Amino acid sequence: MNPNKALWEKGDFTKIAETMRASGEQLVADLGITKNMQVLDLGCGDGTTAIPSAKLGANVLGVDIAENLVAAGNARAKAEGLSNCTFQEGDATDLHGIADNTFDMVVSIFGAMFAPKPFDVAKEMVRVTKPGGKIVMGNWIPGDPTLVAQILRISSAYTPPPPEGFVSPMLWGVEDQVKERFTSAGVLPENISFSKKTFTFNVDYKPAEFVQLFKAYYGPTMNAFEAAEKNGKSAELQQELEALFAAQNKSSDPNRTSVNATFLLVEVKK
Repeated sequence: MNPNKALWEKGDFTKIAETMRASGEQLVADLGITKNMQVLDLGCGDGTTAIPSAKLGANVLGVDIAENLVAAGNARAKAEGLSNCTFQEGDATDLHGIADNTFDMVVSIFGAMFAPKPFDVAKEMVRVTKPGGKIVMGNWIPGDPTLVAQILRISSAYTPPPPEGFVSPMLWGVEDQVKERFTSAGVLPENISFSKKTFTFNVDYKPAEFVQLFKAYYGPTMNAFEAAEKNGKSAELQQELEALFAAQNKSSDPNRTSVNATFLLVEVKK
């Protein structure tokens, strides 16, 4: 099986996505999406940004490599009565079946960054965007001190080294790397801009319980715990993550967790 597909079908990312809904809605509200706009949400999960986009009147196609997340997205769209939002399986490195110049906006928030072959990903996003259209990516930043970058950093320390030729998804959070990928796909450098934004994770339970959610449902953390277990370091990983979540919790209520995660917002004009 495609290892990227296996990673995101491993757990149940919907459990994590439920803690991100408000931030997803806020991000979409700022994108300038209007009625009847054609929007592709790439690496869409179960619709954290696709569904708010459809609620603004856009015609939205969500594409994700994970079969379980596509099914969950279609179920959410049906429950919301959104006939203008559909989800299908697909690979960000090869959007076969999607014609050139189809979408007014291509959105990928913490999605396409995890696909292999980043130059192919950039090329495909540019290809399916209409002339004058826009690509918007949200990407985690390597070395960033906030939650998700630190979860991925800690997790990687417990997992075996990646195979030869592996390109870290975190490089999508490096401006020069992003510029190189999009300019190689034909975008003018002056049409690529960057800003830093914040996603907030909110749950009605303690930080240590939030760690358990990642341990049970988030593919990269699940892999880290499996590897740590084999090396007798599971308790060490647990302690490290619990300390991280507790230190970053902004909630004054000891029974709630509110944690910020900074990301790089990339905007590309075709």
